[in-house]
Amino acid sequence: MKRSHLPLNALRVFDAAARHLSFTRAADELAVTPAAVGQQIRALEDVLGVVLFRRTSKGLELTDEAGAGLAALRSGFLQFEDAVQSMQAGQSSLVYTIAAPREFFAAWLAPRLAAFRKANPQVRYALVDGEMTDFTEANLDLAVRWTDGPGDLEGVQLGTADWVEIGEGDWIGWPGDPDPCGQGEDSEENKPPIIVSDAGQAVAAANAGMGRVRVPALLAQGLANWSAQELEAKAKPCRRAYWLLAPRPQWRQKKVKDLVAALTAAD
Repeated sequence: MKRSHLPLNALRVFDAAARHLSFTRAADELAVTPAAVGQQIRALEDVLGVVLFRRTSKGLELTDEAGAGLAALRSGFLQFEDAVQSMQAGQSSLVYTIAAPREFFAAWLAPRLAAFRKANPQVRYALVDGEMTDFTEANLDLAVRWTDGPGDLEGVQLGTADWVEIGEGDWIGWPGDPDPCGQGEDSEENKPPIIVSDAGQAVAAANAGMGRVRVPALLAQGLANWSAQELEAKAKPCRRAYWLLAPRPQWRQKKVKDLVAALTAAD
């Protein structure tokens, strides 16, 4: 019989009736009527082409055919239970796998994860570097990405969608800045004299006096050598922001909800 045609509900009823050798007690366990148990057993007998129970003067009795398959059936149900527990383990697990840009982790995420773990010392983290890490491939619980919205994922924006310009002199370019030349366009003629690989290096270069750079305000607050008041005065609207993201089923998990609530709580 094909897997898709297995009468799983009837087999579950048969298992209960075989354990109790009573349709009435099986019905109590399954919260149905004894007549419903009898109907399921008769339907299963029709499908299998065998008799499963005999009524004797001593009560209900299994046939040889029923007894031959019972051990394998019960083993199968135990494996079903193990499978369900395994699928639920991710929700109850105290291990969080999180992907985030390295510079964002240093500037914003690390202290908040530390505070969450201090309040929940049983929690463990596995941190992955990179914005575009695949959720399924890396078995992620959450990811932080510099983007213009959640897209197909569930998420919450972290901080404001603002740029700040810090430093003086020549422009410092980095991949996340759509206008690394500061002139409204990016062309070969206007390539900045200094190009770095990410926003963290851009801030470090500006801090060292190598030039000026436009970076996310939330990142600058944690890394730049400027006061909060100076950065706030420099802030300008940006299309992108840092987003905390996860696929919808994971976003609904209690453990993910708990961490998201902690990370997004007011400082």
